Amino acid sequence: MTPEVIEADGVRLRQFRPADTADLAAGCGDPVNLRFNPGMPQPYTEADARWWITEGAPAAWATGGAAYAIVDPATDRLVGGAGIGQVVTPRRQAEVGYWVAPWARRRGIATAATRALADAALRHGVDRLELLTHAENPASQRVALAAGFRHEGVRRAAGQLRGGGRTDLLVWVRLTDDPPGPAPRALPDLPEGRLTDGVVTLRRLGPDDADLMYRLHSRPEVVANQAPPVPPTRAAIERRCRTAESAWFTGAIARLLILDVVTSEPAGSCGLSISDPAAGEGSIGYALLPERRGRGLATRAVRLLAGWAFGPAGLARLVAGTVPDNTASHGVLKRVGFRREGLLRGRLPGPSGTRLDDLVFGLLPDDLR
Repeated sequence: MTPEVIEADGVRLRQFRPADTADLAAGCGDPVNLRFNPGMPQPYTEADARWWITEGAPAAWATGGAAYAIVDPATDRLVGGAGIGQVVTPRRQAEVGYWVAPWARRRGIATAATRALADAALRHGVDRLELLTHAENPASQRVALAAGFRHEGVRRAAGQLRGGGRTDLLVWVRLTDDPPGPAPRALPDLPEGRLTDGVVTLRRLGPDDADLMYRLHSRPEVVANQAPPVPPTRAAIERRCRTAESAWFTGAIARLLILDVVTSEPAGSCGLSISDPAAGEGSIGYALLPERRGRGLATRAVRLLAGWAFGPAGLARLVAGTVPDNTASHGVLKRVGFRREGLLRGRLPGPSGTRLDDLVFGLLPDDLR
């Protein structure tokens, strides 16, 4: 690429200048930027900033990439950085990256800059542009989707951790012939961030819900009704909560917390996964704390989730698999409108190498009560 100035929606991309030194050091020294950019020095000093401006950024341009300062077009103050790297010329592919200073976040700067830089790269001969994100960085994943990048998969152990070790990175890709605009999502956001009927409310699971989720999903009766019936580890539950938003963005599963509106206390959890994308089929699951059972909260939660699945999520059919003797769960499903469809013998892994039957219920939009 050539170091042209790029004017975007409310931002400008230009080359770094010596006057950017103080803001560059302050922005790159932010804890969030340091966490998800382990290649940055820590602490990030003005000396590091001067090196980047005089040596690091020019080297990126010299090797066929790009290193842009993102600035406020009205003041020319630095608000972030964006670049193109990992250029593989024979394959006509490269990687885009960005960061935003803490004083400029939540203004759409990352999305505008990433979209504009991607447009420029694809105009200048790149056919495939990759964007890699940490699974625990949902803000960056939201930027990727808004800038037109589609989730492609997981690159195992592709990222380094500060202090040692490696981590998986999610791969988002934009091609020259992808349609303009944000990338489509299998699981859209909840309207106003929640679903409610006035008695129960469903909201997205988050990192702060680990204690509750571990207490719920380690209960013997909850473990007995999952496959395989093995209690989860605390570490697994914590990671599930930390990456819940990521799983939502990638279309893997929408995990939600069930809140009792009357008491304002958590009551349980539920989830929706896309079990068959081509057929428009989703699968739901749910669990309730024992002190919240017997009041119809699970039925209300499943009804809310099903309505969202058939509405904004655009699914055509829902299924729910249960162990045959879980009659309480069968009652919940029937009250929502699910119909028993069949018994799949030995479908699920059981304890000690055994197999469990799976009693399947199905729901169509017209069945929903």
